[in-house]
Amino acid sequence: MVFMTDFHLKISAPGGQILPKRKLVESNSEQGRFLYVFQRFVSALLCAACLLILTPAAHAQPVQEPARGTAERSAILNAVRPLAEAHFGAPVEFVVSWLRAGGGWAFAGVAPQRPGGAPIDLRNTVYASEADYMDGLQTYVLLRYQYDRWNVVDFAVGPTDVFWHGHPLYRQVPPGLTP
Repeated sequence: MVFMTDFHLKISAPGGQILPKRKLVESNSEQGRFLYVFQRFVSALLCAACLLILTPAAHAQPVQEPARGTAERSAILNAVRPLAEAHFGAPVEFVVSWLRAGGGWAFAGVAPQRPGGAPIDLRNTVYASEADYMDGLQTYVLLRYQYDRWNVVDFAVGPTDVFWHGHPLYRQVPPGLTP
């Protein structure tokens, strides 16, 4: 006999003995198996929903090129400038070949030059002894927006390959950020 008392399910065996819930499942194995599978399915579904909700929002935000003259573009390039001036000497301007930002990340591909477009002589930089192994002064910079400013996270000057491809750091950035 099965009856409800104080909103708790109690199972009574012949003679008035109260049986644990497990006995009910064992006595009706098909229904118990269905209930077990259903509970596992619902648990898996809830876990999947939690994972989707907790996935970082950085991957959901669109990546776009900051337009010329915008504050964001200026802030990104101004964050790269001290790095470039330390490596090439001051003052430095950039010809931007790639610039994308989104989800708190930015990636820039820039060719440094002197103001007015004058080229930078590689022999007068910290790379003078490595010039034969470099592909010019093209500079690639990964930045992260933290502490209310853009910060350089990684960079390469004159790489001869796609250095960011397969690098664990770059697996965190939103799709479309790098070329």
